[in-house]
Amino acid sequence: MNVIFVAPNFPNYQRQFVRALKNVGANVIGIGESPYDWLDDEVKGSLHEYEQVSSVTDEGALYDAVKRVQGRHWVDRLESTIESHMLPVAKVREACTIPGLSYEQVLRCRDKTLMKQVLRDHNIPTAASRSADSAEEVRDFVGKHGYPIVLKPRAGAGAAGTYRVDNDNELSRVLNEIGASGETSIAVEEFVEGHEGFYDTLTVGGYVRHDFVSHYYPNVLEAMRTRWISPVIITSNRIGAEGYDDMRVLGRQVIEALELSTTPTHMEWFFGPKGIKFSEIGVRPPGVGQWDLYCEANDIDLYGEWASAIVHGSTGGTLSRRYCAATINFRPSQDGHIERYEGVDEMQDKYGDLVFRSHFPPPGTPTQPVEAGYMANAWAQVKHPDYDELRRILTEMGETVKVIAS
Repeated sequence: MNVIFVAPNFPNYQRQFVRALKNVGANVIGIGESPYDWLDDEVKGSLHEYEQVSSVTDEGALYDAVKRVQGRHWVDRLESTIESHMLPVAKVREACTIPGLSYEQVLRCRDKTLMKQVLRDHNIPTAASRSADSAEEVRDFVGKHGYPIVLKPRAGAGAAGTYRVDNDNELSRVLNEIGASGETSIAVEEFVEGHEGFYDTLTVGGYVRHDFVSHYYPNVLEAMRTRWISPVIITSNRIGAEGYDDMRVLGRQVIEALELSTTPTHMEWFFGPKGIKFSEIGVRPPGVGQWDLYCEANDIDLYGEWASAIVHGSTGGTLSRRYCAATINFRPSQDGHIERYEGVDEMQDKYGDLVFRSHFPPPGTPTQPVEAGYMANAWAQVKHPDYDELRRILTEMGETVKVIAS
């Protein structure tokens, strides 16, 4: 089988997908923006061929590259795993008559307003929302639903460009900052109070083959706006417990409503006074290397399972659910350059045997802004068989480890 994979070398965990495809017997043809000579030996070793384009989100350039490959080989699949690549890849996939997710399927999972309307039509609980092309339309939504509200790009990912708005003064400021003049449509949503997490699946032929529940501490908007917090994403091994039943049922209902077949899914949810509310879905793996946590916690090569689903239409692995696993992000004290670390040796002495991966940039490294995400600066990935004990350890790490910048 010949599989085209878009952006095989960046971000770094992309190499895991091409490695897995090769291991299950695919000829992997990469399309990316970097010159071939810039790819490292690991990525080159997984690729059968490579096409360079100016931008993988340029539909014309991507189409031309795929047609060049089709001039040499029959192409069985065209795959991507990055949110911003999904729509252009889907459009080219259809134009080149390659099997996989259709443009309409991807659009329903990319456009937040369209997505939520489809789900409401299937009686799936989700926040009130609408698209808005003007400030007047946003204010009309506030008049019907009240504050707080959330404003975000219709095709955004994560918390990028997302704002919580609590009153008229904040609304005026945010609308002035992001614009709502008819040139760029935005999504307006009811703010849902409650704890935030996500439900991920590897779905094969419309059936959930593997699933995972993860939690944010604190919720994403607070984490991405508050420097002193060391935010955590933790995946639970308690997914079989009674409390998760409703979430798993809801996730399967979303997959059915959106008519998804063979794809990873990443679904955000809230649980609070109004019960569980679906937030949004991506037909892709989660970001920030979350699949690495799933692999470590469950004694499985999830990338290999995905590749087998793409190439063979089936998977063979079993999740052990042996561990919970988490990523904790350590924020620099200010923007600038990393000067030193405090508390790292102490935590290493106490919990080093639980840390399976970490990244502490050397002193002198420029810092990244808080809103750059969970793996932008220093971070550690930690596992433990008990969820509550892992949360306690992560709290201690967050309070002890300091990244001093100047």
